[in-house]
Amino acid sequence: MIRVTPLSEARHLPLWRRPVSLLFLMAAAMPVAFATWSALLNNFVIEVAKFDGSDIGWLHTVREIPGFFAIGVIALIMFMREQVLGVVSLLLLGVATAVTAWFPSLGGILTITMLSSIGFHYYETVNQSLQLQWLPKDRAPQILGWLLAAGSAATLVAYGLIVLSWNTLGLTYNVVYMAAGGVTALIAIVCLLAYPQFEAPNPQLKKFVLRKRYWLYYALQFMAGARRQIFTVFAGFMMVEKFGFDVHEVTSLYLINLVANMILAPVFGKIVARFGERRALAFEYTGLVTVFLLYGGIYWFGWGVLLASILYVVDHMFFALALALKTYFQKIADPGDIAPTAAVAFTINHIAAVFLPAGLGYLWLVSPSAVFFLAAGMASVSLTLALLIPRHPEPGNETVFSRFLPAAAE
Repeated sequence: MIRVTPLSEARHLPLWRRPVSLLFLMAAAMPVAFATWSALLNNFVIEVAKFDGSDIGWLHTVREIPGFFAIGVIALIMFMREQVLGVVSLLLLGVATAVTAWFPSLGGILTITMLSSIGFHYYETVNQSLQLQWLPKDRAPQILGWLLAAGSAATLVAYGLIVLSWNTLGLTYNVVYMAAGGVTALIAIVCLLAYPQFEAPNPQLKKFVLRKRYWLYYALQFMAGARRQIFTVFAGFMMVEKFGFDVHEVTSLYLINLVANMILAPVFGKIVARFGERRALAFEYTGLVTVFLLYGGIYWFGWGVLLASILYVVDHMFFALALALKTYFQKIADPGDIAPTAAVAFTINHIAAVFLPAGLGYLWLVSPSAVFFLAAGMASVSLTLALLIPRHPEPGNETVFSRFLPAAAE
């Protein structure tokens, strides 16, 4: 018997069984698997599978295909509750991560990456929808910041163990992937069995939704997806290929990122609530233009490993400000549009992700600096778009042009 609990009645449940507590538990579970996979990936594919820049580009193209098809969530929620779909996707991510090292060839890695990516992207799509449905608008930026901090804190423990014990205990890729994926899978099972099904007050449309008045949100999502690929694929790859970082050294950078996110994510949440989405995103994209230009300078002028490490941390810190994009949409959206638009937006976010890694992988072989200079141009476009967000976005006031143009219902 499925236990359905309206959000209005969830406050009567014990604190640990409330909707926000479930969001925190899932926020802690997902990065244990995904971030561990990311931390070991570059060393694993270079040392074990002998990848070059082209191979890593193709791997990330395959990894992003499920994100491009995240729109399939709309079809799945016709037959499955969003909460169940999110937890099952989290379980798939954990299991696939656990067996990653069992397939140390190009074909095997691409296959298992596809499976883990389905779990990751479908979880992220549903999780974003649930966050925006379950969190009150006035507190959403702050809570989203704490959710980011919770994920960083959980992963900090895993990364700390890798750094301290990789050489000391002679850990293998298989042991670490099995442990991290197993923890995520176990937490997913707890989420599935220990929590009731929460019912939001606004029923979600279970059909494809593409509205004209959300155009700026779609554009920002597209550019955010393009920018994320540059960092995810090539920033870490540079640290291993150019500077010869070992597993514990790459993981040390991740540890620094995690500590920074634990401290700054709640602060960024307050900044978004205080100064608004436009200023927060403008600050993020201005910083990214600078970071990517300096990345390019590392290859162009031969700058050293210290600057590369600093830029890697600063670049990662800006990811926390992505919560401003979520709260911008929460403010302009019809309540019933959140689930289908989350799926559509995730697909738009991954349009560039499907072709950029493979294409830029070939450009990387010719000129790594050109990849980062191109990323600086992308960040400049994002900055221009962010300046079109009004100070107080709401339905009917989605962009700075809304006051001059007739309201669009679609």
